[in-house]
Amino acid sequence: MVPAGFVLMWSSGFVGAALGARSGGVLTLLMWRFLVAALLVLAWFVLKKRRLGAKDVAVHAGIGLLSQCVYLLGVTLAIESGVPTGTAALIAALQPVVAAALGGIVLGERTTRAQWLGLAIGLGGVALVVSGDLTGGDAPAVAFALPVLGMLGLVAATFVERRVKTAVPLGDALVVQCVTSAVLFSGIAFATGTAAPPPDGSFWFAVAWVVVLSTFGGYGFYWLSIARGSVTKTSSLLYLTPPTTMIAGYLLFGERPTTLSLLGLAVCAIAVALVHTRKREVVPARSAGFCRCPGS
Repeated sequence: MVPAGFVLMWSSGFVGAALGARSGGVLTLLMWRFLVAALLVLAWFVLKKRRLGAKDVAVHAGIGLLSQCVYLLGVTLAIESGVPTGTAALIAALQPVVAAALGGIVLGERTTRAQWLGLAIGLGGVALVVSGDLTGGDAPAVAFALPVLGMLGLVAATFVERRVKTAVPLGDALVVQCVTSAVLFSGIAFATGTAAPPPDGSFWFAVAWVVVLSTFGGYGFYWLSIARGSVTKTSSLLYLTPPTTMIAGYLLFGERPTTLSLLGLAVCAIAVALVHTRKREVVPARSAGFCRCPGS
């Protein structure tokens, strides 16, 4: 259930972005997404009388900065700068390959030949899914570095979480991460004059969507999946998010997928199956991290 939940919840972020873009700007949606999320988790934190040490706050503030702020800003600003959505998605889809390549060096996780084959096939599957939007666009060359930066931010946050020994429950960690993102995105929105929400009920529906499904669900399932398996296996699940988003776009917005996109969906499924069919896997021992605490 954890892999399925992760794929569905992570994919909901792209749907929520599309919903929000119809009534407000990307920076406005990001600000209110994390502002609302931060207020909700802070209220829970105070009611439960939770406590966190300065070291834990610093660690998870850094993780939130990398996994939420850097990743989301990199992808969304690239698209706003003229990078086609499909091209940005394909660049972001390099994350599983980069994570597997660096995982052996940073974490000591071994990637088998079958998994490397699956990762390569998955990248091809994503290319097929977004093939209708793989163009150069009118974006300046520097704009194409933004999704690369965002992808590297998510990889770095994942490695930090695996390497740093902390016993913070998942709920407490999300409090720090959401507050960090709320402060940063609010500062950017006010600085750019995009903080005011539009007087449109559909905008607040989009905010509720991305808060509950994408923030709490997406990032919650991501960190839970990381704690339960290897970085390579969890990262490979990202190959299934473009096909899932494609299906959601058809069901919600009537966006008909192409034949190549449907073929890419099947290729992505085969690729993830290859990565996850490893019989034995040795994952380096780690302390009881925040994702392993019961009741979090």
